[in-house]
Amino acid sequence: MSDSSLPAVEVSSTPLERFEEFLQSRGKRVTQQRRALVEHVFRRHEHFDADDLIDEVSKSKSPERISRPTVYRTLKELVDAGLLRQMNINGRAVYEHDYGYPQHDHMHCEKCDKLIEFSSDDIQSLLQEIGLEHGFRISGRRLIVNGVCKECSQTSRRRKRPLDLI
Repeated sequence: MSDSSLPAVEVSSTPLERFEEFLQSRGKRVTQQRRALVEHVFRRHEHFDADDLIDEVSKSKSPERISRPTVYRTLKELVDAGLLRQMNINGRAVYEHDYGYPQHDHMHCEKCDKLIEFSSDDIQSLLQEIGLEHGFRISGRRLIVNGVCKECSQTSRRRKRPLDLI
């Protein structure tokens, strides 16, 4: 397993430029609300769901008022444009940057819901080998390994004291 911080991939245009191109190719308008959402989402890299985004945008000092339906519609468009990736974890849609970010996988803590990103050349090689073995051409993957993170494991291993049992 490599370092948890994954390197950025060099891209030819900004996420906003790419999104504007996508919208124009579909005959859709580039609104201030959509621009504000793209800028907000790509300001930093972290996993989020629609409710997280709605809360953050409503707390921001942005003069744009963005409705819940606009957030959901724009998230779907960002996925369709190849800018975000959607993962389903415990029945909820979680999003992450896809554009300008290398292929990677995730470990999901079933106790605290944390997502840990990792990249492994060994997994990539193994999948290519398995694909060849079955005559299967792999075009992509999404690997989410479920388990318990280090912090949650240490918390649950603490020895019970007599007072804990009361």
